[in-house]
Amino acid sequence: MKKYIYIVTAALCALATASCSDFLEKSNPNKIESEFFFTSEQSLEIYTNGLIQDYLPANTTFMNGDRYSDAQGWDGSYLFYTDNYDADDAGGWGAGNWSGLRSINYYLANMRKADAPEKVLNHYEGVGRFFRAMFYFDKVRTFGDVPWYDHMIEPDNKEDLYKARDSRELVCQKMLEDLNYACENCSADAKYMTRASYVNKYVALAMKARFCLYEGTYRKYHNANPSTGQGWSADESRMYLQECVKACKEIMDSKAYSLATNYRNMFTSRDACGDGDCLKEFIWARDYSLDLVVNNDSYSVNDLMINAQHAQHAFNRDFVMTYLMTDGTPFTTKNPDYYSVKFIDEFKGRDARMAQTMRTPGFTREDGNTKWGAPDLVYAKSGYQPVKWLTDYIMDQINDKTATDVPVIRYAEVLLNYAEAKAELGELTEAVWNESVKLVRERAGVKSIYPTAADPYMVNYFLGRVTDPLILEVRRERGCEFTMENLRQHDIRRWAMGELLIKQKTGLWIDAIETPLDLNGDGKPETFVSKTVKEKAGYAVLDLNAAAGHRLSEGDYGYILPNTAMVAGYTWSGKKYLNPIPNSAIIVNENLKQNYGW
Repeated sequence: MKKYIYIVTAALCALATASCSDFLEKSNPNKIESEFFFTSEQSLEIYTNGLIQDYLPANTTFMNGDRYSDAQGWDGSYLFYTDNYDADDAGGWGAGNWSGLRSINYYLANMRKADAPEKVLNHYEGVGRFFRAMFYFDKVRTFGDVPWYDHMIEPDNKEDLYKARDSRELVCQKMLEDLNYACENCSADAKYMTRASYVNKYVALAMKARFCLYEGTYRKYHNANPSTGQGWSADESRMYLQECVKACKEIMDSKAYSLATNYRNMFTSRDACGDGDCLKEFIWARDYSLDLVVNNDSYSVNDLMINAQHAQHAFNRDFVMTYLMTDGTPFTTKNPDYYSVKFIDEFKGRDARMAQTMRTPGFTREDGNTKWGAPDLVYAKSGYQPVKWLTDYIMDQINDKTATDVPVIRYAEVLLNYAEAKAELGELTEAVWNESVKLVRERAGVKSIYPTAADPYMVNYFLGRVTDPLILEVRRERGCEFTMENLRQHDIRRWAMGELLIKQKTGLWIDAIETPLDLNGDGKPETFVSKTVKEKAGYAVLDLNAAAGHRLSEGDYGYILPNTAMVAGYTWSGKKYLNPIPNSAIIVNENLKQNYGW
C-alpha cells in the first residue's frame, strides 16, 4: 500500500484543488464525483495518504526553519525584521494557501459514503480532522484570528466567502475539538503503526500536545490577543497546559515509544524509518524510498551546509554556551571567562549533541580520502558550522537522489512537552523530571541534576524575564535537543521573547588577526581572519573589512560579531508576533480587519 501514497497523490491533489482563482475557490466544489471515489476503506486510505504527503514537511523546511531564530544566523537579510516590511509585502492568504482546507473539508463531507465498518470510518474521520487542526495550527501561528470553516463552501455563498475573521479563542477551541476526536477515534492497531508516516492515535496525541503547549504558553506570556490588542476573553492557559499533560502522559503510559540510542542517526540515516533504533523514537516522520523513485532533497541540505555560495547558516555562540558539561553543570559556571575560551577547548567534556549538531574538533566526513576538521569561516561566519542534517557520505551533496527520512515528531518532544507544561503549571517535581528531562539529558551523556537554583547565564539569556530554574532548564533542553527541527522560532514567539530574534549573533574567540590560526589543534593552521586579505591559498578567510560587516568584539581580537551592518537594521515590536493580513486580501474582502499594529 505504500506505493499508493506516492502514485495517487499527484492526481488527487490536482483534482481536489483544480480551478483555484479566489479565496477558498468559487468554482463548483463537486468536480470529484464523491459517490464514485469514496467507495471503500482503500479509497479513504488513498485520499488520506495524499494529505500525508501534502502536510509532512521536507528536511529543508526543518533546516531553514531556525535560520532566523536566536540559535542561528545566516548571511541573508530578513525583511520581516526591518521597518521596511508592511502588509503589501505579506503573503499566505491566497487561494493556494487555503486550498488544502478545501481538500480536507471535501473529504470530511463525503468520506462516510465509503462502505466500511464504523470503527474504520471513525478512524478516517479522525485522520481528516487531524489534518484540519494541523492546517489551522499553521494559520493561527501566522495570523492569529482567522475565519473558521468546517464545511464545504458553496460557490454562491458570499456570506461564507467574505466572512470576517473568527477569534483565535474560537478557532483554537474548534481545533481542540478536532484533535480530541482524532485522539479518541484514530486507531493504534498494528496496520496503522507499520510506518512512521501513517496518522494513528499516537500521532494525534503528539500533535495535540504540541498545539496545547503552544497555545497554553502563548496565552500565559502574551497578555493580549496580538490580533486585536485586547485582553483574552477568558483565561484558558492552564486548560491548554493540562490538556498537553494528559496527551503526553497517555503516550508515555502506552510504552509504544522510547528514545533512540543514536541521536545523530535520526537525521542522517539512509533509512531511519526502517532502522529499529530510530523508529522506536519516531512518532511521525516523512518516509522516503529510492525504490519508489521518491527521493528527498538531502543533496540540497548537504550542499546548503557546506557550499559557501548558498545558505551560510551558523550557530550563535550565545546559544552554544547553553550546552551543559557532561557532569550536568553549566559550561559558563565552570568557565567564568567563557567568552575567551578557544574553539579547541570549549567542546571538551560537553553535551554529546554538540558534536552531533555542529562541526567540532575531530569532526570527520569521508569520501574515501578526505577527513574534515576545522569549521569553514567562509561558510559559517560565527565559526559554528551546522552538521545536524549533514550525511556522512560526501557525495550526497552532489547526487540529486537520496532517501534520508525526516522525523517530524519524536518521542523526545513528548517528554519535553510534558516537562514544560508541568513546569508552567508549577508541577514539575523531581519524579516528573526523572521520567522526562532526565531521560533526554542522559541520552546526550549528561548527568541529570534536578535544578533548585536558576543558572544566571540562562536568566540573562532570557532577558531576565524568567527566573524559575525548572522552566529555564526545560528551555535549555528543548534548545539543545530540537535545534534545526523547525521548533525554535515558534518557541521564541510563544514565550514572547521576540527581542532574541533580532539580537546580534556572536561567534568563536579569535586571538589575533592577520595570523594563521589552527582552530582544531592538528598542528596545521587552516584559518585566517583579516581586515586586508579576502583570499589566502590554503586558508578559510573571514573578511573583516567594513563592507562585509563582520568584526571582532575587541577590534583586533575577540569573539566574532557577524553581519553587524545587517543586524543594525533590525527592530522588534509586539505586532511582529503575527504576520499582517496581506493588503491584497483585505481589498478583496472588506470584512477582514488588519492585525493590531500593522
